[in-house]
Amino acid sequence: MSRIGERFSDLRNRGEKGLVTFITAGDPDLATTEELIAVLESAGADIIELGVPFSDPMADGPTIQRASERALASGTTLAGILDCVKRVRVTSQLPILLMGYYNPVLAYGLERFAVDAAAAGVDGLLIVDLPPEESSELRGFLKKSGIDLISLLTPTSDDRRIDLVSRQGSGFLYYVSVTGVTGVRQELSTSVAGAVSRIRERTELPVAVGFGISTPEQAGRMGTIADGVVVGSALVALFEKHQGRELKEGVAALVGALKDALRHSPPNPDGD
Repeated sequence: MSRIGERFSDLRNRGEKGLVTFITAGDPDLATTEELIAVLESAGADIIELGVPFSDPMADGPTIQRASERALASGTTLAGILDCVKRVRVTSQLPILLMGYYNPVLAYGLERFAVDAAAAGVDGLLIVDLPPEESSELRGFLKKSGIDLISLLTPTSDDRRIDLVSRQGSGFLYYVSVTGVTGVRQELSTSVAGAVSRIRERTELPVAVGFGISTPEQAGRMGTIADGVVVGSALVALFEKHQGRELKEGVAALVGALKDALRHSPPNPDGD
């Protein structure tokens, strides 16, 4: 079992829900990313999701698009991100997954990426523009290296798609709570509970909900439904407002409040 699977198992045994925190690697530089990973872990993050900057991030809203632009402007590369993870592994065993687009991984070389990512200490990979029907080659290399390939499900996913990604995925399933791109939203869809319940009936993998979750209240509500929540844009927005100590304090405060809300989430009706 990977570090991701172990973390969700440990959370379930403790009766807690997982907090997956997203930041863009290299925003504003990789030295800051390395420092912020430690801040996220200390504040209560259960899994770190590092965005791999890309020039055409079609699934991301303006906030994360601007973060990718800042990261690319600082010279961030996929190889540099792997080096960053390797340095983090000297002091931390917190699960880390990379989230991004297929092109940078393909350009790096699928097999080479799987080998180098495993050596660096990467636990999972989420490719937003790689359909499961076309992922067999990459999935094979990742499986050989012990890296989870995280699968996405959306409000339009039917039972056949749920069954497919459940068979192919590992680590956890990422349920996109809304159609469209990433970004902070004032209201979340009321259909999430039914969708997550339908997914859980068809898989044994943990289900985490993301896209639009930005406040402790929203995280707490989603914690009553799913095994974990993913928060990204609300954290990335802090990088536009602050730097240095103020950035670290802002990130720590938000993550601490999100995790506290999840710790106090009532249990799911089905007892999970």
